[in-house]
Amino acid sequence: MSEQRFIIEMGMGSDQYGQDYTKAAARAIEDAIRHSSIPMFAALGKDPKEMRVQVTVGVQEPEEVDCDALAERLPRGRAEVKAVFGGMNVTNPDDGNVLVIASAAVEAFLPKQG
Repeated sequence: MSEQRFIIEMGMGSDQYGQDYTKAAARAIEDAIRHSSIPMFAALGKDPKEMRVQVTVGVQEPEEVDCDALAERLPRGRAEVKAVFGGMNVTNPDDGNVLVIASAAVEAFLPKQG
């Protein structure tokens, strides 16, 4: 069955002191979904479990992101999270601290409606 995307939200998150890529990615995902409200499910008589949620997070070290842990934190739908190269690392020249910045795209899909 083919699907159609009906939501795409973007977000940004950071970890300022721990260089934790998963934490920065989680904050980017939270930023993306924090402002969303989807009354469509009730209006159409749909169950949110029918929704497939595809999340892409961009960070400088994608292999450091725990995608399974991030998927478990998503509140609705069947979630898939993948990490790709992106985001940004910014080093403070005074103390060498690395600020990790992640970007996230959260997309939601439902089966095509008749």
